[in-house]
Amino acid sequence: MSEKTVLIVDDEIEIRNLISIYLKNEGYEVLEASDALIAMDILKEKKVDLILLDVMMPGVNGIEACLKIRQKYHMPIIFLSAKTEDMDKIHGLASGAEDYVTKPFNPLELMARIKSQLRRYYMISERENSTHILQKGDLKLDENLRQLFVGNREVRLTPKEFDILALLLRNKGQVFSIEQIYESVWNEPFYKSDNTVMVHITKIRDKIEENPKRPIYIQTVWGVGYKS
Repeated sequence: MSEKTVLIVDDEIEIRNLISIYLKNEGYEVLEASDALIAMDILKEKKVDLILLDVMMPGVNGIEACLKIRQKYHMPIIFLSAKTEDMDKIHGLASGAEDYVTKPFNPLELMARIKSQLRRYYMISERENSTHILQKGDLKLDENLRQLFVGNREVRLTPKEFDILALLLRNKGQVFSIEQIYESVWNEPFYKSDNTVMVHITKIRDKIEENPKRPIYIQTVWGVGYKS
């Protein structure tokens, strides 16, 4: 972890100084910003592995900053906030953060959470780097960047839509039942009355197929399931 860089974004210098001491003692490189605009400038210039982001800041608040950061960057973000209500935490996590720590916090607990998020992030990155670009005809899906192109047109999929398409492309010719698709993508038991997969398949086809009624990329095997 000694080569990892953490960016602390907080308008309270005492908080930044406290966290910085603990991070440096653990061997991290530390960058600091007193507001979100300074943080965005730092991200343009420096490689950052994790961000500690205060929610209540003047100007651009932490939630708004997180949404902006997520448009370009994927490193873990941990919110720091004096707000302790469950809805505040839910709102924060929904904006794209991985964790939410309330003030006042135990610095040792914060260090443990930082290490956990970095470990998880780089394990996922290593797994993704072992994958490759999946193609079928004019369709090209990049699992590393989570981008999809049909010809020269970039197609925006939701995370679940992307995962369904990647599953089928990764196993061309193999027929997956609705149950298999659901349990592979959602990681939870399938219920027979659930039409979630069919709805997602329809939406994917609307986005990628020239004629969704005569699909090329996702084919229906009647009575069995779907294949690519």
